[in-house]
Amino acid sequence: MRKLSLALAALLLTVAGCASPSDETGNGPVDVATTTATLHGLATENSRQFLGIRYAEPPVGDLRWAPPQPLLMSSADADATETGPACPQSSAQSGAPSTNEDCLFLNVIAPLHTTNAPLPVMVWWHGGGFTTGSGADYDAERMASEGNVIVVTVNYRLGMLGYLGLPGVDGAGNFGFADQIQSLRWVNDNAAAFGGDPDNVTVFGESAGGMATCALLTSPAAQGLVDKAAIMSGSCALDFPAGSIFPGVPEQRPYVSLAENESVGSDVAQQLGCTGSGVVDCLRALPVDALVAKGEYFSDVLAYGTDLLPEDPRQAVENGAALPVPVFSGGNRAEQNSFVGGALLADPSAVTAQSYPTLLADAFGGNAGRVADLYPLQGFPSAAVAWASATTDAGWSCPTYRNNRALAAQAPVYSYEFADTGTTDVSGVGASGVPQDAAHATDIPYFFDLAGHDVLKTPAQHDLARTMIAYLTSFAHTGTPEAGGAPEWPRTTVTDTPVLQFVSGDISVIDADAEHHCDFWNALTR
Repeated sequence: MRKLSLALAALLLTVAGCASPSDETGNGPVDVATTTATLHGLATENSRQFLGIRYAEPPVGDLRWAPPQPLLMSSADADATETGPACPQSSAQSGAPSTNEDCLFLNVIAPLHTTNAPLPVMVWWHGGGFTTGSGADYDAERMASEGNVIVVTVNYRLGMLGYLGLPGVDGAGNFGFADQIQSLRWVNDNAAAFGGDPDNVTVFGESAGGMATCALLTSPAAQGLVDKAAIMSGSCALDFPAGSIFPGVPEQRPYVSLAENESVGSDVAQQLGCTGSGVVDCLRALPVDALVAKGEYFSDVLAYGTDLLPEDPRQAVENGAALPVPVFSGGNRAEQNSFVGGALLADPSAVTAQSYPTLLADAFGGNAGRVADLYPLQGFPSAAVAWASATTDAGWSCPTYRNNRALAAQAPVYSYEFADTGTTDVSGVGASGVPQDAAHATDIPYFFDLAGHDVLKTPAQHDLARTMIAYLTSFAHTGTPEAGGAPEWPRTTVTDTPVLQFVSGDISVIDADAEHHCDFWNALTR
């Protein structure tokens, strides 16, 4: 981790000195001076919260599709008791579209009481396919309080506003990623003001946030900004077979070349009536809702071949070019159940016993018969579950563990699988008949309250949540995940992937490669 310059260290000492002192109960200050504002936050029963903190200039006007601009230094007062708006998207947490482009805000959740030693800082990048979500959707009070860490949740530009690429545009294809990196710069500059350690910053994210976290490890911009990474359902090597996101959708990976990104951007600009030398000015003149409506084209098009991502992150990891920091990485046992369930709700005929051979052929070509032998219809409750199982193993689990072994050549890596049962149907697709136990994103309520609500169902799930938080936050403290009374977590190596599986009442080390038929998938050419 970088060491602070003398000038910045002096500034942060001054900042810390300007913060309101702890009260007589030992509670930390709720008035904190940062480099960009003097924040007036709030205290709850278990935490201090500083909400809706601006970390970059509003990306509006000429800054629409420009790299995020740092804020000027300021001591002006800023209310920090309410979250900022979500970045523009078709359906925010409230269910209504969000169209406010002035959205580059973050939230800092700190333990209620101060400590003598500076605390680890954990920066959360949310999921949502690079098209939906916000930092405020994730209430981090449990994690901050139980783990004695400072948690920062971040908004970043989404959809067309976050990932548009056009020839000659500075920062093309990387605007949302650049926002995430700018949030880290702000955190590194201001961690000490909240009692945090700028030399102990863990970035963690799920789904799209996990893909961005993994990509960060291959970015030259990450140097000096991150000390550890936790990648949840989002490795650099994910490879979604054709039809697995939705029947008819081509094979997808988390990242695309800049040329492919720019091709998508040019096609969408043309759809919006913007062409020629003035295409960017034309797009900047359009209302934001016209851009939000095109957001679906910009899922999984984070561009490489750029200043921030010179190389395909998957190749960079395989080539040993990732930042050598400790990594906590894994996913859910039945990731694809949520996507297949969603497809069936949209079209009940999307996956049937009759369509299963066609789906396999479209996804795996000449290897379809071999896949059918390994995932026979008679071995599963339904064709939908058979298809979900095959595509989970092919697209999520096995690529994740391959990626983890590659990362282990550079630094300590700890691999996990979330496999609890009776999980909350966070995607709202259970009516499809596809079980949602350990489906994509069902692990998130174990770490966060969602939109302020604890959606765990049983005491056993709450016990598991406390243990999972203990593992994750101890990793943030020391680089080694540990939890009192819970199993020791063995490290992944370049040849072996012992996986700690999280199930209520039964945390144990498993052979996930065998569980997900990874010898088969790792040898299969697609």
